[in-house]
Amino acid sequence: MKRLLPYLCFGLLGLQNLQAQDALPSMQIKDMDGNVVNVKDLADSSHLTIISFWATWCGPCIKELDQIQQVYAEWQEKYKAQLIAVTVDDSRNTRKVKPMVIGRGWNYKVLMDENQDLARALNVNNPPMTFLINKKGQIVYSHQGYVPGAEDELEKKLQEAAAQP
Repeated sequence: MKRLLPYLCFGLLGLQNLQAQDALPSMQIKDMDGNVVNVKDLADSSHLTIISFWATWCGPCIKELDQIQQVYAEWQEKYKAQLIAVTVDDSRNTRKVKPMVIGRGWNYKVLMDENQDLARALNVNNPPMTFLINKKGQIVYSHQGYVPGAEDELEKKLQEAAAQP
């Protein structure tokens, strides 16, 4: 029994982490203009919210956000979706974020997770990492990495979430 106790405790801690990931944490980070926002407040009951973790140095991240940009207006209209792009660039690279966003024509809300506090809270190890939050504020889908066509899978998940009351 004494041998099982450490494993049991470790297992319970793991369950606590899984439970913590079913909703966005209440955490304050800055947007591109330096305004402080609470992440939890951004996912409201009137929208499906896509949160995409990315970095200026991450090629697959940029490809994913470029592909979503092509269908984003349609997703906004069809599913009442909003995308929040959260950069995990550190303070040395954050000056590159705004020019990249403007240059690529992304019309997403962009947040700066310089210390990667939000990334850690959601167990994001490497970008790109994408989450879909339903209108109840629950994380209903997550995907790490990007391959061409991943946006099609995300749209299927948007359809499913939009169909839920």
